[in-house]
Amino acid sequence: MELLTQEYKEHWNTSSKVVFRVLFLYFVLYVLLAIFSPLFETPYRWIGQVIFKINYAYEVSGNGSGDHTFAYLTLFVNVVLTFVLFVFWHILDKKRKSYNQLRYWFLVFLRIVIASAMLLYGFVKVFKLQFPSASLTHLLDPLADFSPMGLAWTYMGFSKGFNVFVGLLEVLGGVLLIPRRTQTLGSLIVIGVMTQVAVMNFCYDIPVKLFSVHLVLMASVIFITDNRFLNVFIKNKAVEKYKYYHPIKNTKYHKVIFWVKSIGLLLLISFISFNFYTTESHRNENRKKPELYGIWEAIHFIKNGDTLQPLITDNFRWRYLIVDLKDEATVKTMDDAKHQYYFITDSTSQKIKLHQQRSESEDYNFNYKKPNSEFLELDGIMESDTLQIIFSRKDHEKFNLYSRGFNWINERPYNR
Repeated sequence: MELLTQEYKEHWNTSSKVVFRVLFLYFVLYVLLAIFSPLFETPYRWIGQVIFKINYAYEVSGNGSGDHTFAYLTLFVNVVLTFVLFVFWHILDKKRKSYNQLRYWFLVFLRIVIASAMLLYGFVKVFKLQFPSASLTHLLDPLADFSPMGLAWTYMGFSKGFNVFVGLLEVLGGVLLIPRRTQTLGSLIVIGVMTQVAVMNFCYDIPVKLFSVHLVLMASVIFITDNRFLNVFIKNKAVEKYKYYHPIKNTKYHKVIFWVKSIGLLLLISFISFNFYTTESHRNENRKKPELYGIWEAIHFIKNGDTLQPLITDNFRWRYLIVDLKDEATVKTMDDAKHQYYFITDSTSQKIKLHQQRSESEDYNFNYKKPNSEFLELDGIMESDTLQIIFSRKDHEKFNLYSRGFNWINERPYNR
């Protein structure tokens, strides 16, 4: 028995109406609450305190996380409101014969939501904005220091080609959802791509679990409404074309809508591509590198006239100076601790402002020399200590991660 179908039916059975009401309420509320829930912060916090006994501090924004406390409170409200509104709807509207028109616009709504997410997610991968390459600091971090999410981000960020491949699949799924005749294929692609994303989010503790699962569920709603796919590919049955519901049957109207969609999609993709391409050209490997960019290993370290030996128990002696971003630097001491510094260079006078990021000082406190591209000398004062440091450059392009490259022929696996 078909509980929900795209085919026009004058009379719906009770089960179909129940399923439609639940799905309609849940997903429409999910999208609306995702946008407007911050407006109801006070009652949400009351629910968290009274019902769930939450006594710790949390923020509405989640600081970049999609699975924060407020998001779960929103999900709880979503479920409760769905149940309450369903009961009223079911009682007050039980005599209605069908929801053909509302179902039509509901599927349009889902297609717009999913397609928007897929185009955004897809293009940030195509232009490698979501997963940047590993920073110079990360290249020196032990594997055990990576969080599961950090490991996943580094894995994805290594390959531009893999990002483009995954991104194009997401874009393809989103684009195919726009025309009604290809929405089933588009939803199937989205289910496959986003299921992989959702599983990755769960297995690598990436805090977008709620949203990725809901994208899979919304795509599944669209997919299951076309039972012809299952009849052909699973049951090996012949099928006839659907008798669709059309809110407007004027032929000229549909031609206009087709061209509006086509031109709008072309303009949208062009706009996104231009903006993301411009952004990518100023980030990651394409950005302008700072004056002393690189990984510098301290081979001589003199503090107040005393030479400090490279002992791994020393929490003061520098091991690496890492200059990756403009006006910033990371110092790794011998005990592998990382310290962030302001690092502002003046190439004309060859001076550096080198201060901890919590410091308010703006003095140039170091002089530097570069006898050649392989060595760097710093001489200055930091927190009453006189430091003289000589560095040699570590070429990160020679690290195994980058030097291996692509090989058509491998006599044996190169797994290091």
